[in-house]
Amino acid sequence: MTKARRTDHRSPARTVRRWLAAAGAAFSLAAVAATASSPASAATGHPVGDLGTAVQNFFTSPDKVAGANDWDCEPSAEHPDPVVLVHATGVNLGANWVRLSPELANAGYCVFAFNYGMQPLSLGRVGGLDDVVKGAKTMSTFVDKVLAKTGAEKVDVVGHSQGGMMPNYYIKRLGGAQKVDTFVGMAPSNHGTTLSGLTELGKQLHLLGFVNGFFDLTGLQALHQQEVGSQFQKDLFEDGDTVPGPRYVVIATKHDQVVTPYTNAFLKGDNVTNILLQDQCPNSDADHVGLFLDGPTMQNVLNVLGPNDPGFKPDCAA
Repeated sequence: MTKARRTDHRSPARTVRRWLAAAGAAFSLAAVAATASSPASAATGHPVGDLGTAVQNFFTSPDKVAGANDWDCEPSAEHPDPVVLVHATGVNLGANWVRLSPELANAGYCVFAFNYGMQPLSLGRVGGLDDVVKGAKTMSTFVDKVLAKTGAEKVDVVGHSQGGMMPNYYIKRLGGAQKVDTFVGMAPSNHGTTLSGLTELGKQLHLLGFVNGFFDLTGLQALHQQEVGSQFQKDLFEDGDTVPGPRYVVIATKHDQVVTPYTNAFLKGDNVTNILLQDQCPNSDADHVGLFLDGPTMQNVLNVLGPNDPGFKPDCAA
C-alpha cells in the first residue's frame, strides 16, 4: 500500500492529523461514498428518508427522526417487543435512522431511538464520542423508560457500528440480558478495528500512545476503546462474546473500511447468527456507513425481527 512507501516523508504532526480525521470523522468521510439509492417514501405512514435526509437531519434534526419515539405507541401481539435503535460513532439518531426507523414503524413496530456519547465537542450533533460505559448507562436508563411506557417485557435492539457494540456492555454488565430479546448489529465494532491499518501505523511511528492519550484527555474515549486490543475490548469479552438470554445477529460487509478486518464484527456463541452481505448478494458494494441505507441490510433486519426465516434471501436489486 502507498502508506508504507510514504511513511518516511510524513511528519509526525501530519500523521496525527490524519489519524484524528480518520477516527473522529469516519461517518462524514464514508457517507460521501455511500452509493445506496434513495428509497421511495411509504405510500402511507412515515416518509422513508435517503442520504439527503440524513445530511439534513444531522444538522437540523439531531434528536428526531420519522417513525421514532411515539411514547403513546402500544406494541401489538404481532410485534410485542419495542425496537430500540442505537446510532454509530460520529452521528446522531436523526441522521442514522432515516430509513430503518420509518420502515419499522410502517411495518407496525413501536420504534425508539436515543443519542449518547455527546460531549462539548459534539455541539449536540456528533454522538458516540464519550466513554462507551457512559453510553451504555444512558442506554440502560432509556430502555427502562421504553419498557415502563409501553408495558413490554423486553425490547429488541438494532445498532450500527459502535451502536452495534456498545449494547454488549449494557447486556453483559448492566443487567440488559434480562431486558433484550434480539440484538442486531450492523457492521458492529465488536472486536475493535485497525482503522484500515492506521493503528498499526501509529504503533510503528510511536504515536499511538500519544493519540490515545489525547482521545482520553479530550473526552473522545470511545475512539480509543474501539481500537483492536484496547483494554476496554479485552475487559468486555474476557468472559466470552455473549451471555444466555438474548439472540444475537450480526450483519457485516466485506467492503468495510472502518471496522477492519470486517470479520472483527462477528461474534461467537450458540445464540449467534453472523450474516455476510456478500454471501447473499455477491455484487453488493455496500460499505460500513452505507449499511444504514442499504436495501438488503434493511430487509435482513426486518426478517430477523419479524418472521426470522432461516432461509431468507434479500432482494439484491434493492
